[in-house]
Amino acid sequence: MTYDRLVCANCAAPVAEGRCPVCRANRERLPQPAGLTPAMLLTLVLALVATMALLAALRGA
Repeated sequence: MTYDRLVCANCAAPVAEGRCPVCRANRERLPQPAGLTPAMLLTLVLALVATMALLAALRGA
């Protein structure tokens, strides 16, 4: 089960929506997921490609 699927016992709504004070309080207590943004993913891919190109250049020299 993921955190976005938790249902509040007070209002029966998803906790992620924060409809009631109980939802909002519990949502604040939950750890926030450390997602990978598209910009971070693109940066990682570019760094990997640059590293591979550097290694190929050093190997050929």
